[in-house]
This record gives sequence, C-alpha cells and structure tokens, in this order.
Amino acid sequence: QVQLVESGGGLVQAGGSLRLSCAPSGRTFSIYTMGWFRQAPGKERDIVAAITLTGGSTYYADSVKGRFTISRDNAKNTVYLQMNSLKSEDMAVYYCAAGSVYRTTGWGPKDFYSWGQGTQVTVSS
Repeated sequence: QVQLVESGGGLVQAGGSLRLSCAPSGRTFSIYTMGWFRQAPGKERDIVAAITLTGGSTYYADSVKGRFTISRDNAKNTVYLQMNSLKSEDMAVYYCAAGSVYRTTGWGPKDFYSWGQGTQVTVSS
C-alpha cells in the first residue's frame, strides 16, 4: 500500500502562484511515476503533469506547459507541482497519484494505483 498526502492548495488571484506538495509513504519502492491530476466540478479527472522518480522524465498537459513545473526531491521523498500564472480555468481539486508506468501520451487515471485525498485550488479573477 502507498499512502499519499498532499498539501499547498488554497486561494490565489489570477496570475499568482501556488506550490503543491505530495509525500508518499508505505511501499514507496513500488512507485515508478508520480502524477498530478485535477478535477473541476462536473468534469473528468485529467492529468496535469507526471514525473518518473528515477530518471526524472516529465510530462505536461498542453494546457499547463510553460506555466507549471513538476519536480521531485528524492531526499525529502516529496513531489512538487509549482503552478505559476494561474488562470481561472486552473481552478479544481488537485490530486497526487502514484503509478508504475510512464507514457509519452494517453495518460489517464487507469495508469495510477494510489491517490491522495485532493487539495482545492481556487483562482479568483
């Protein structure tokens, strides 16, 4: 079992920044990839970014490229999502997820087997 604890969500003005953190615990040796998803009311849960914990390969959804950065600190066993230039359309519940595969395209929730509880990101205009 892998447990994931997210933190860092909150209220920010449009154009502002937030940094989300995710700390996995438990059987972390089974994790190959960490991802961030988001889900707005009435919408599907979509991937935002992903990173492998070894080589550091990254993936970003087109909607966040150039604004969001996913990173890992293996010493602290933490994965981050730095979100800059936030827009109203970024407002959602953000979920951290752990998975065992890496893709260059076609990401979906099916690729991840453990999820955090979610953290709300609210962007005010």
